[in-house]
Amino acid sequence: MKGGERVDQRSEKILAAIVDEFIRTGEPVGSKALAARPEMGVSSATIRNHMAALEQEGYLDHPHTSAGRVPTYKGFQYYVENLMSPEPINAEKIGEIDRMLDSSVGSDESIIECASTALAEITKCAAVSTNHASKYSVISKVDVVPAGRRMYVLLMITSNGTIKNKVCRMEFDLTDEQMSGFTEFMNDHLKGVNLEEMSEEYISGLASALGSYMLSLAPLLHAVYELSEEMMRDSVEVKGEANLLACAEFPTNDVLKFIERKSELSDLLNDALSGINIRFGGENGTFAISNGAMISAGYYKDGKPAGTLGIVGPMRLDYRKVIPYIEYLSKKVTIMLSESDNLPPLGSEGDDKDDE
Repeated sequence: MKGGERVDQRSEKILAAIVDEFIRTGEPVGSKALAARPEMGVSSATIRNHMAALEQEGYLDHPHTSAGRVPTYKGFQYYVENLMSPEPINAEKIGEIDRMLDSSVGSDESIIECASTALAEITKCAAVSTNHASKYSVISKVDVVPAGRRMYVLLMITSNGTIKNKVCRMEFDLTDEQMSGFTEFMNDHLKGVNLEEMSEEYISGLASALGSYMLSLAPLLHAVYELSEEMMRDSVEVKGEANLLACAEFPTNDVLKFIERKSELSDLLNDALSGINIRFGGENGTFAISNGAMISAGYYKDGKPAGTLGIVGPMRLDYRKVIPYIEYLSKKVTIMLSESDNLPPLGSEGDDKDDE
């Protein structure tokens, strides 16, 4: 583990070779196959000894039906954090990603949606994301639109481009004067207010200020509070679910359970704000897909944590290629959200190299 105890150099070399081979074939790896590699330079007996030690330390597992070993969750984690050499993204692929992101309409939600779509298409995995940039945004407009007899839609727009609406049923039809009076009052009192300030106490203060109008307009004021709460909650979005269903390594029931319970991933994804975070399905019940891996990274807006972006795919992912895409997209989203011209350009290293 990064920052933790390291195994000896030869064991690291053997572990890296086993993980690489297992990612490539999906089959247990034996000592004879490793000994046949010129770069090993040791006998199969020596390799078996190191494999046994790695198994005892929890980095490898030994399927009963095979003489070979397979990496465990701990082995994959060690490989990614200590042994793996990421493959730089070439200039052509960076251009493709940038063009996909340029198609966003400018709002925070659109930028993150485009980044998730790009990540799902490029990796052929499911892309997962959270967005809590709304926590740091302010209300920019409140409006009321008639939607039928005694039915009205309350619209709330925030400074990050988020638009939410809620249908309200009233006891009677509102006059134009009542609608304009309510919207004027709300915009006077809410425009520029941070969503974090929208507590029950704040709403109670607005109710008192409305006075005699409060009884007739209560559903609209209640909708203001509910929309504020909704915007403050982290939601988990998944793009490319079909990629999971198409993966032969995943039981269909696991995938369906994952999709149904995606909201439970919020806490796991938010752990990624400190850098690349890897979780494995079935590892202490982290998420529903027992043979899957979730890799995510945080993105920021104006220096503040704004959400996470990552993928869910088979445990046998090609981490060397996948992780650089997640890192690039999370940094690109950070730049787009922050609208900064002062950050260094992305992809400045290795852009002229081709994917293998």
